[in-house]
Amino acid sequence: MSDLLLKAFDAQKNENVPDLLPGDGVTVYVRVVEGRRERVQMIRGTVIRIMGGGVNQKFTVRRMAANGIGVELTFLTHSPRIEKLEIHRRSHVRRSRLYYLRDRTGKSARLREKRTY
Repeated sequence: MSDLLLKAFDAQKNENVPDLLPGDGVTVYVRVVEGRRERVQMIRGTVIRIMGGGVNQKFTVRRMAANGIGVELTFLTHSPRIEKLEIHRRSHVRRSRLYYLRDRTGKSARLREKRTY
């Protein structure tokens, strides 16, 4: 009985989101509502952290805005607002929270790409 109750309250998983890892270079297509209009906004950056698990999983994307200002956006992984998510590159990182990227700019903020053979 408890399993049926848990399934009733669980939200549906978003099939447009692949498995994410910290350090991934991603493009997130998000539906944004402005008044009566709805549009899709593209956000491109690096995944710096993944929090939670299952349906409640969240991830944070860091991107560089105009004039070198860093912007971090947190998304629910299985939100219906996420139209799709593309992974452009996987990076070799040794920790799960990449907060040290906040203090770095230019070449020192780059991550080594993970090679797949």
